[in-house]
Amino acid sequence: MQVTKITEEGQMPSRNPRTFTMGELQQEYDYYMAQKLLKKLREADLISEGEFNKITALNRQTFSPYLAEIMPETT
Repeated sequence: MQVTKITEEGQMPSRNPRTFTMGELQQEYDYYMAQKLLKKLREADLISEGEFNKITALNRQTFSPYLAEIMPETT
């Protein structure tokens, strides 16, 4: 396998790493767990697709996950 270098020698891609507080990490985890449970409820057909979407929207407002801005819209 051949690897081709696409940046000039010594040039590093610029990044501004995001540092999360413990509170923000907890919110991300809480959102993940809430969505995991919600998906199980939907898969077990205990809630409708509409209810799933409404609760997902509420979870995004409640937990404010970091990537909420780029997450797909719920209908």
